[in-house]
Amino acid sequence: MSPPPMMGPKGKPGNGAGVAGPMARMMPGVKAKNFKQTVSRLFKYMGPYKVALLMTVIFAVLSTVFDIFAPLVLGEATTLIFNGVVRDKTGVDFVAIGYIIMKLLAVYFACTFFTFFQSYLTAGISQKISYKIRYDIAKKIDRLPVSMFESTTHGEILSRITNDVDTVAQTLNQGISQSITSVITISGIIAVMFSINVWMSLVTLIILPVVLIFVRLIVKASSKFYRAQQKTLGQINGHVEEMYSGHNVVKAFNGEESSVKTFTEYSDILCKTAWKSQALSGLMMPMVNFIGNVGYVVICIMGGAFVLAGTLEVGNIQSFIHYMRHFTRPISEVSNIANVFQSTAAAAERVFEFLDSEEECEETKTPASTENIKGFVTFEHVRFGYLKDKIVIKDFSCEVQSGMQVAIVGPTGSGKTTLVKLLMRYYDVNDGSIKIDGVDIRDFTRDDLRSQFAMVLQDTWLFNDTVMENIRYGKPDATDEEVIAAAKTACVDRFIHQLAGGYNMVINEEANNISQGQKQLITIARAVLANPPMLILDEATSSVDTRTESLIQTAMKNLMKDRTSFVIAHRLSTIRDADMILVVNDGDVVERGNHSELMAKNGFYAELYNSQFKK
Repeated sequence: MSPPPMMGPKGKPGNGAGVAGPMARMMPGVKAKNFKQTVSRLFKYMGPYKVALLMTVIFAVLSTVFDIFAPLVLGEATTLIFNGVVRDKTGVDFVAIGYIIMKLLAVYFACTFFTFFQSYLTAGISQKISYKIRYDIAKKIDRLPVSMFESTTHGEILSRITNDVDTVAQTLNQGISQSITSVITISGIIAVMFSINVWMSLVTLIILPVVLIFVRLIVKASSKFYRAQQKTLGQINGHVEEMYSGHNVVKAFNGEESSVKTFTEYSDILCKTAWKSQALSGLMMPMVNFIGNVGYVVICIMGGAFVLAGTLEVGNIQSFIHYMRHFTRPISEVSNIANVFQSTAAAAERVFEFLDSEEECEETKTPASTENIKGFVTFEHVRFGYLKDKIVIKDFSCEVQSGMQVAIVGPTGSGKTTLVKLLMRYYDVNDGSIKIDGVDIRDFTRDDLRSQFAMVLQDTWLFNDTVMENIRYGKPDATDEEVIAAAKTACVDRFIHQLAGGYNMVINEEANNISQGQKQLITIARAVLANPPMLILDEATSSVDTRTESLIQTAMKNLMKDRTSFVIAHRLSTIRDADMILVVNDGDVVERGNHSELMAKNGFYAELYNSQFKK
């Protein structure tokens, strides 16, 4: 019986592939369910960096102050030149101009200096926080139950570890400094503008709400198209990934035309939504510039009148226009940061939801020793269900002597693999117990328990690394000689020498540069190298040819020698020599015995066995 299926979007079954596309980016406008709590928890990660954050704020304030001060200095130069050439006609005082230029360069240098160190500190803080979050996630993964990975798609988990954490890190890196400088810039500019001229400042503040209203309307109109664009982009990514990973099936069933048609439909939608979102966003700057230009005209007229009246210097007009031109920028940044923080809070909330996921039950405080384990396994009235109201194993009891080979057979969904998962403590039994050498497996730590088993599964898993390192995964400290000896025992040494590079050949990411049988033999060699007292073989020969199956059978016999072995098999011809065969159906052991005894009963096992040889 398999666990509940992984669910994809809208409750549809997922396969763990092609999911990362739709989940790859947080969609604009997505908000956290509990914004305050999430932000508060995020600030706790900043706690160790209070001094650095304080220095960041100080540098941000200083860089902004110098940035605001620069136009005033530039205005002094303009006034000096205007008075010397136009008003007083005494000529330009180049010594004074040189002094102003030196002062201006010093201001720009100070602004650059403080901006650099502010960015340097902010980048360090954000990366350290993202590192800490990823570290917590990595530790969390080690404590999560297997049910979490069997009920959640891989793409969803990867999205939280990578994209969501990256979203948080980028906002911390850019958002913190930008929000500080924007607020200070707004405040500083308003103060300086009022110090130059109150009436012109009031006109500027009247124009500001008009700009914000238009910006708000454009953002509101374009946001729905951005959301649709992001959603469609995710669908395209998912479709391309799915078609690429399953291209052999697509070609075999002539599905290219259908695939291209689906891709074209997604692309058309993306083209339309992207065009609308970009077109609306493109209206923002022209509209803001138009309103700003109207404001400049008004300010220039007012400024000219004040200059003629002798209440304002020409350089002050230049400085004021400079401030006015840059006044809307920090306001737009603050508005943008507010939206970014909403999406960031949503990303952080998803990360924290993952960190708060239910963990495996705590390990025993007084673990039993696994030294000299013989492999005597007993199941005592085991009862288990993946869901409490759907029991898979109802009442299973069995004794397996040390060194015995036990085969578990039965139709698909009968509970064969579930027994193995209980034995490895991927799940804990609801009732009853499983004991090894008389000790309940819950009295061992999970690491100690699993170190007593080697597993060879139907779905082989090899890493993007050399053949040598893939075998060495069974015993990380093994020497090259030990790896080669394990390969010989697993009947895989000969084929490895035929590979380009031999033991140093790198298995590619898809592991499709070697055959299925060769992959299976490598996993058997890995198990041989681990050399545990107990062994689990789950459909190890289900997808190989007859000749390779013979090699695997030989390797398995070498591997099972003097070990307690649990073999799950559909090909009943492969387990005729088993010491005990457990016939499972609907969660119950309906028959048990060796092959001859079960065939003599002419019962459920005999029916299964004979059905495989019917012509």
